[in-house]
Amino acid sequence: MLDLHNITLDIQDGSTTRRLLDNVSLRIEDGEVVGLTGPSGSGKSTLLAVAAGLQHPTGGRAVLNGSLELATPHARSRVGRNVKAGYSSRSSRNSRANHASRSGAALRRRTIGIVFQQPNLLPALTAKEQLLVMHRLEHPFGLSRRRWRDSSRRASELLANVGLADKENARVSELSGGQQARVNLARALMNDPQLLLIDEPTAALDTQAATAVTDLIMDIAHQRRIPVLYVSHDQAQLERVDRVETMVDGRMLLPVG
Repeated sequence: MLDLHNITLDIQDGSTTRRLLDNVSLRIEDGEVVGLTGPSGSGKSTLLAVAAGLQHPTGGRAVLNGSLELATPHARSRVGRNVKAGYSSRSSRNSRANHASRSGAALRRRTIGIVFQQPNLLPALTAKEQLLVMHRLEHPFGLSRRRWRDSSRRASELLANVGLADKENARVSELSGGQQARVNLARALMNDPQLLLIDEPTAALDTQAATAVTDLIMDIAHQRRIPVLYVSHDQAQLERVDRVETMVDGRMLLPVG
């Protein structure tokens, strides 16, 4: 379960302070896909960034499965790791902050699958190689032969699960937009995440391809019992998810009725 509790985010804009998120709360149960919509600039992608631990809130907290803190106010902690204040020297503070930042990045790779609107796939790599890059990042000093075989097998299974069993050796430049979106989704699942955060995955797709991707996301969430936050402007796709929430001016609208 993902629990976003009273998330507030202020940024400094010259001499003024702008509030991007205003006391936003949202709970997503295991196996539930929650669509998040609203006008451009309403705070949808910013909230997703907080849930991903990519942005520290000014107030509130993001918690996964009741105990794992993904985001807390910057002054008190770093992503996924408590960091005590008051170190004896600037170099010590910087060293520990850098370590916490690296720990946060590792936590995201292990715990959260993120699907951005732009897949940012490497055109020279095959579909399967795109997925294996994730494990290269997690294990910069290399994998044992057995673990590499396991990773290769998992990549093939995931591509088959998203309907690309016959495309695993195709380069990205040879794939359609819908197929690239499926590779992007499979890549996000490579480390068996406990949470999926998805930002406009169907924006560049035609209706048929978009519907196929949304249905695939629904199947994955329900089968794996993981919470999914699905940011989208596409009303046709939002009708397919379990629940839809709307943001306006950094606030979550209360449901009508």
